Amino acid sequence: MLVVDDEPGICSGVQRILQRFTVSYPFMDEDRGFKIHEAYTGEDAIDFIKQSPPDIVLLDNKLPGIQGTEVLEYINKNNRDIIVMIITSYASLELAVKATDQGAYDFIPKPFTPQELKSAMENVTKNIFLRSMTKRLNKEGKEVRFQFLSVLSHELKSPLNAVEGYLQLMQERQAGHDISGYDQVIERSLQRIKGMRTLIMDLLDLTKIQSDEKDKKYEEVNLTETARGAIESINPYAIQKDVTVQLHGEEEVRVYVDPNDMEIVLNNLISNAVKYNYDGGQVDITIGRDEDGVRIQVSDTGIGMKKEDTEKLFQEFVRIKNDQTKNITGSGLGLSIVRKVVDLYGGRIDVDSQPEKGSTFTVFLPIKTYKSETTTL
Repeated sequence: MLVVDDEPGICSGVQRILQRFTVSYPFMDEDRGFKIHEAYTGEDAIDFIKQSPPDIVLLDNKLPGIQGTEVLEYINKNNRDIIVMIITSYASLELAVKATDQGAYDFIPKPFTPQELKSAMENVTKNIFLRSMTKRLNKEGKEVRFQFLSVLSHELKSPLNAVEGYLQLMQERQAGHDISGYDQVIERSLQRIKGMRTLIMDLLDLTKIQSDEKDKKYEEVNLTETARGAIESINPYAIQKDVTVQLHGEEEVRVYVDPNDMEIVLNNLISNAVKYNYDGGQVDITIGRDEDGVRIQVSDTGIGMKKEDTEKLFQEFVRIKNDQTKNITGSGLGLSIVRKVVDLYGGRIDVDSQPEKGSTFTVFLPIKTYKSETTTL
């Protein structure tokens, strides 16, 4: 860990508190301790990071020479694996919240107690461990995948340290007694809770589709009706963004499938089409029979993406990061789950997208269909 602060007392205090502190966690081979280095200016911090990138940077903003925000910007551009924790005074709360929006993992106010520092470092260490397991997912088999899910599920059972810190901040009235002074803190907490809820639901979907074939419950399902249910679920958010969602095609497209699988596909595609759309935009869903199965098409007039981004879109835990997506929550699992479902049925999924013009996702499933009257919706 690199501590960047021009107050020698802060650096020596961190050294004293963490020199014998270790973090334990389920599935971790051994407890993790901390080797601490110090930098008293932003320039020294960048020089150190260039030579020997640390896992964690504990960063004060008010520094001689370049400021902490400039060090954070350098890290974001060159060393994305480094986790940055901002050190801030209570008077700079707004700056700390802004820094987390710009890529800092979280913040810790000073003066901090030994327990506050240890709690923050425990949370960061767990995050580093989970990141390393995520990278292993692409290299190793099912055993590591389920080990990862077990660890992540364990983490989701406990309140987020960040949300707890925000609540304590409000409880102690650290920004005064005017509730409007806490608007940013409340918004930040709600974003994190929303992100955790999304992750939990995606993890549940992932475990469902990875269950044995014998656990599938096949029945006759009307895909058009399933799409209506997905639209109804996302409609409150669509209304909030003034996004129009329209369903086209046949009144009934009946197929023999596991209904949960089709809900996963349609819920993910339609919710993404709304989430990544512009305010006042449109989403069009078309469902119909093809020569040898069914075709589902979801088009939006949203932010779109570059071709190089579409090529990695269906990988697990991958989210397209840019100025337009930085405030949109997501787990990075949704589209990888859709791909797995489509693969289970021997189908395919294609995406056609243009930046600032929108995206079209097309799913073809070569599954048995049942004839019914054709009607335009």
